[in-house]
Amino acid sequence: MSSIVVLVGNPQPASRTRLVAEEVAHQLADRGSAVIEPTIDLADVAGSLFRFPDAEIDALLGRVASADVLIVASPTYKATYTGLLKAFLDRYGANGLAGVTAVPLLTIGGPGHALAVEHGLRPLLVELGASTPTRGIAFPAGDTDRREEIVASWLEGEWPRLAPALGSPVEPVRVG
Repeated sequence: MSSIVVLVGNPQPASRTRLVAEEVAHQLADRGSAVIEPTIDLADVAGSLFRFPDAEIDALLGRVASADVLIVASPTYKATYTGLLKAFLDRYGANGLAGVTAVPLLTIGGPGHALAVEHGLRPLLVELGASTPTRGIAFPAGDTDRREEIVASWLEGEWPRLAPALGSPVEPVRVG
């Protein structure tokens, strides 16, 4: 069975970013019959990110690199992702995420940051060797209460590109 891992780079634990990312994971798992691994909330391990070596961080790096589908989520900071997320991902070598299908997700404060997911987070994931077959999600932070509906709308269009990563058949597109 395929696995889904959620990686959250918000410095605030149990954030809105985490809620949105976990909604994406749940909807993917429902469609693809995948197992959702426990969420990796980097706020919980921030104090260990600059210790080398660190067994806990190394274990988290292993979990991320072995995911079939990885949802990488961050709030938008200075028109890109957080330093917390960058510090974690910087621990990978070249192609450290090869074989992983990644979904980049940024929570944004306004429409001016909508392209940050495509111009900032996606290139980082590709540089690490991840496949990013879908449009990233630029999720309006103020709409967190509508996450189920917004994620479902995004997934309806993106499912054909994600289904293979979860070993699922692509359903025909529904019209009307």
